[in-house]
Amino acid sequence: MIAGILQYEFLQNAFLTGIIIGIIAPLLGVFIVVRRLSLIADALSHVTLAGIAASLFLEKKFVTFSGLNPMYMGMVFSVTGSLFIEKLRAVYKHYQELAIPIILSGGIGLGVIFISLAEGFNTDLFSYLFGSVSAVSRLDLWTILIISLFVIVIIFSLYKELFLLSFDEEHAKASGIPAKSVHFIFIIMVALVIAASMRIVGILLVSSLMTLPVAASIRIAKGFKQTILFSVIFGETSVLGGLTLSYYLDLAPGGTIVMIAVLILVITILLKKITVKGV
Repeated sequence: MIAGILQYEFLQNAFLTGIIIGIIAPLLGVFIVVRRLSLIADALSHVTLAGIAASLFLEKKFVTFSGLNPMYMGMVFSVTGSLFIEKLRAVYKHYQELAIPIILSGGIGLGVIFISLAEGFNTDLFSYLFGSVSAVSRLDLWTILIISLFVIVIIFSLYKELFLLSFDEEHAKASGIPAKSVHFIFIIMVALVIAASMRIVGILLVSSLMTLPVAASIRIAKGFKQTILFSVIFGETSVLGGLTLSYYLDLAPGGTIVMIAVLILVITILLKKITVKGV
């Protein structure tokens, strides 16, 4: 396997990208789960799909857009969708959870329209939907690396603010934390990470990588920082294990990664039950 990674550039790109995503997706996922916004990843992934489909449609219909990386259009749509979610959360103050299904529905609708305009599915769109090892270019790798560095720096810089807002928003506001600004930065980070992760995991499965490792770590972690640590470990295990199996068995990487994450979750649940019974 090591020889294969060293020999082929596309495998180098895929595994390096996977290592990066295995860190930042669960890292953001911890804050998403604690804030009870687990479905936001699903909503933004469907908006990203609309952006990908729009890019493929424009590339097919207009020569000007030929060569445009669909990931960039996906990022634009994802960030725009995240801003609309924040706006709708402000509009529906007493029913803030409505913002997520509204944007999710809009993303699906737009995606279907652009797919039909582009005259159906093609190989490129399928690679974005379910992930593809061979589709990750060196440019994708550099883009994801830049986004990841931005996310890690912001999380370390705003860790205290994000922590307080996640557990006690009212107290955080009373303490003078600019809640709206922090929410704005956080949701943009989520949008960028979702768009960046789609090459490896696939648009329809990216939310799983943000929530399943966190769900597993919550079962065995004894504190918030330990939850983050275990989430990243489980995320990395899922990504690297999934990519390795998909390479050897010729499977879709996204589905393989998610199933390993599910297996880890089941193991942690069983371990917790055994531990409790033992006590």
